[in-house]
Amino acid sequence: MIIHLKRNEKLFLNGAVIRLDRRGSIELLNDAQFLMENHILQQEEAKTPLQQVYFIVQTMLMDPTNAHLTMYLFDAYAEKLLSLNFQPTYRELIIAIKKMVETSNYYGALKILRQSFQLDRQFTNTSTIAPATKHNEAA
Repeated sequence: MIIHLKRNEKLFLNGAVIRLDRRGSIELLNDAQFLMENHILQQEEAKTPLQQVYFIVQTMLMDPTNAHLTMYLFDAYAEKLLSLNFQPTYRELIIAIKKMVETSNYYGALKILRQSFQLDRQFTNTSTIAPATKHNEAA
């Protein structure tokens, strides 16, 4: 797989941050977990349930050393979403994402989540779902 980067664009690759000082390409010769800078979701942008799941999974990809700790937050939030009475399509998506994350396929989970953000508008009332934070877990 060849990844093309613009000048000063960042690539998160297996926990490392790579930035080229000029336009260039990187060829990945084996399996790797990576995230392009333009796919990064900032915490304040994660307003819907699927965006919040995305942010949590993104954190696992960007910080693989602590992914096992972030997994607790992911599990709690995924279970919270599954306990709500959503349409089967939405529940099936959460279950599929959960399986991918459990096998450390963070890139695959993020790709599916990015393609599924529109489901939040179709199947949820986002004003009733608290964001995934450590503060909410204690409540």
